[in-house]
Amino acid sequence: MHELLAQALGDDLLGEVVELTRDLLRVDTTNPPGNETLAVEVLEAYLARNGVPSERVARDPARANLIARVRGRGTGPSFAVVGHTDAVYADPEDWSSPPFGGELRDGHLWGRGALDMKGQTAANAVALAVLARSGWVPNGDVLLIAEADEEDGVDEVGMSWLVRERPDLHCDYALTEANYRHVLADGRTVYTLVVGEKMTMPVRVIARGVAGHASVPTLGDNALLKLAQVLERIAAYAPVLRSSPELDAMLDALAPGDGALEQRIERGRAQHEQLWHLLPALAGSTLVPTMASASRKRNVIPAEASIEYDCRVLPGTAVEELLDEFRLALRGLDVELELAELPLGGSRSPLDTPLRAALDEWLKELEPGALLVPELSTGFTDAHFLREAFGTIAYGFFPLRHTAPELLNAIHAPDERIDVRDLELAVRSFVHCIDRIGSVVA
Repeated sequence: MHELLAQALGDDLLGEVVELTRDLLRVDTTNPPGNETLAVEVLEAYLARNGVPSERVARDPARANLIARVRGRGTGPSFAVVGHTDAVYADPEDWSSPPFGGELRDGHLWGRGALDMKGQTAANAVALAVLARSGWVPNGDVLLIAEADEEDGVDEVGMSWLVRERPDLHCDYALTEANYRHVLADGRTVYTLVVGEKMTMPVRVIARGVAGHASVPTLGDNALLKLAQVLERIAAYAPVLRSSPELDAMLDALAPGDGALEQRIERGRAQHEQLWHLLPALAGSTLVPTMASASRKRNVIPAEASIEYDCRVLPGTAVEELLDEFRLALRGLDVELELAELPLGGSRSPLDTPLRAALDEWLKELEPGALLVPELSTGFTDAHFLREAFGTIAYGFFPLRHTAPELLNAIHAPDERIDVRDLELAVRSFVHCIDRIGSVVA
């Protein structure tokens, strides 16, 4: 690491990032309605104290995004650290401490957003402050993007709007949220690096019949009853297994050796309980019924009934490929298929890049023997907007070395909290990436 950066990390980096995270946790940015400008005010003040200029960018003044930039020499790639400032709802009755209290207890910071993702957003800001304090000038610009509206997205005041309105936010590399750490059954430790995400491609299955009065069942042809077989068929259907660069690389680490894809997946699943659930979802499309619609009145036999399936497909999957799987599973049934919404997400970044190399190098120093393994996210983050708008190489990474794995279940649940040591590790990892990417010459 450049000597100036190393010196600027300071003696109380932990206290600095904990204090900023607490300040962010203590502002209620529950989305909806959001009110993310409250968090922006906290970040603005912190960055200003550390000599980092910032700019509010807002479609709605109450829901501002914050952009900060440390200028580089213009001779290398740009790098952004990205985090959102909104949080999901928290019912105080379900919590053992106030969800917006920012309580420091047992070495953990408690509060809604501690993990998702005000802790990482604070670490982003501290990393940028370290760079500014150092006086070191990287070859390319380093940006902070603190976005609104990630958890909901309906109002289009966050990243989807930002990339359209501000083409100057183009960045060659970016780090954001969504990875995990697993201790495998064979004793090895794996940190995942989220290099892309599956696409959401919801499908509606429609059955038709004849309406009638529900008091005389045989007067109509109940469309709702026809969906029973749909549910049974799809539940019994095994989606087509599909390889991908990300899955292949993951299995190379988890389950090295030869064998058919199905065999390698089963070996990988045996390594960890979460992988038992995750790997099949990464090996093709997932088809999950989540919504149903039929008659609007209880006493009317429905002439039309439908089930909506939440479908997540691999990047590059065509609509007809997914519909063909439904047709295969529902062969012989008199139903119609249609997209419930336009597909969203489904982008990926290359696996072998200077940013991945920087994270791999840092991880080897932190925890010798630990593996950095590429992964597709089964959901999606706002990183896909950066990839689609700017061609950004965007990864999800946060080094949750000390936070107990079971605490990840508290994301979007009561008593969300993070081990504060991971906040400091995050700053150090981000500064390391700033150093490595900032040293690259275009």
